Amino acid sequence: MLGISDEEFLRGDVPMTKREVRIVTIANAQLAEDAVVYDIGAGTGSLTIEAAAQVPHGHVYAIERKDEAVKLIRANLAHFGVEERVTVLAKEAPDGIEKLPPCDAVLIGGSGSHLADIIDAVTKKLHDGGRIVLNCITLQTIAEALTYFRAHAKTYDYEVVQLQVNRLRQLGPYDMAKAENPIYIVTAKKK
Repeated sequence: MLGISDEEFLRGDVPMTKREVRIVTIANAQLAEDAVVYDIGAGTGSLTIEAAAQVPHGHVYAIERKDEAVKLIRANLAHFGVEERVTVLAKEAPDGIEKLPPCDAVLIGGSGSHLADIIDAVTKKLHDGGRIVLNCITLQTIAEALTYFRAHAKTYDYEVVQLQVNRLRQLGPYDMAKAENPIYIVTAKKK
């Protein structure tokens, strides 16, 4: 099942990728049932769990540097019953990537200002035809991603989509749009 309701996740004060963004991200990753996936900057584990649901014969590696988030990821894995298909690494990427098995897809939700180093590290692990799907909330991150993929055009084909979600909320007798943060979703396919 793709598109778990945001309210089903345990949250705390850790940022979470919203449902509509998760759906587009997972769709762009094009995961096979036996895919190996890295989720870097995993936050609450919402993308990890959506990916794990899509790879019943595969495995997801969730990499997260913040202790509170690592606890939430583990709690959410238990809540959704997908612990057996996920390994959590409490590290700051790119540390630990070199020890992971080769992968088919990489989801990047947070980079801790190490985006180029992270992409360099996962490029060594990503199968040909594999995909990196990067969610960028800041202009600096999208600028860094575009600079990187333009400089590595011999290695990656990429596209960028900007996604803006609005939710209606009732305000007296009226319905008013409440905007979520716009997100740039970069999908890069390794040649």
